[in-house]
Amino acid sequence: MSLLVLASGSHSRRELLGRLGLPFHHHAPDIDETPRDGETPCMLAERLSRDKARALAEHYPHHLIIGSDQVASLDNDLLGKPGSLDATRQQLQRFSGRRVRFLTGLAVLDTRCGHCTTHLDLTTVDIRTLSPEEIEGYLTKEPAIDSAGGFYMEKLGTALFERIETTDPSALIGLPLIALCRLLREAGVNPLLE
Repeated sequence: MSLLVLASGSHSRRELLGRLGLPFHHHAPDIDETPRDGETPCMLAERLSRDKARALAEHYPHHLIIGSDQVASLDNDLLGKPGSLDATRQQLQRFSGRRVRFLTGLAVLDTRCGHCTTHLDLTTVDIRTLSPEEIEGYLTKEPAIDSAGGFYMEKLGTALFERIETTDPSALIGLPLIALCRLLREAGVNPLLE
């Protein structure tokens, strides 16, 4: 039986975790992702990653549960998953020619002892100045209504970018693997030795 559980229903996060070559289960948690009053983008990303891991604790009492969540921010405004084509269009129009911050929270909960370690990864993305036709072309080819920011970095969304600044490219996809490897080693799981 695998010691690791990914608290996510995201195909992209499962694919990223699979790169480490470790066996794991995945289970989508049911949590309220509504921002709290006064909650900054950093606070929200970190809280949601912890809440996702903790939501599965009673189901996996002898495991390491990995929770992750991402929040987009422009001018300190929280930008969640657009949820519709029209909202995605509006987000991309607003992002055009601007720098957007993506905060990816990560939590590893060791349910054997109750210890939870967190990490917050910042990625900044400079979006090209986009024509209305480019935005419509993107929406036609890849309607990313369920992704923070309204695009998939791991797919055609990179055509929207001018540049990225990050310490971990996997963070923008949704699971910062460099930090995750460190947190797993601290919890006694070394991907290079398993």
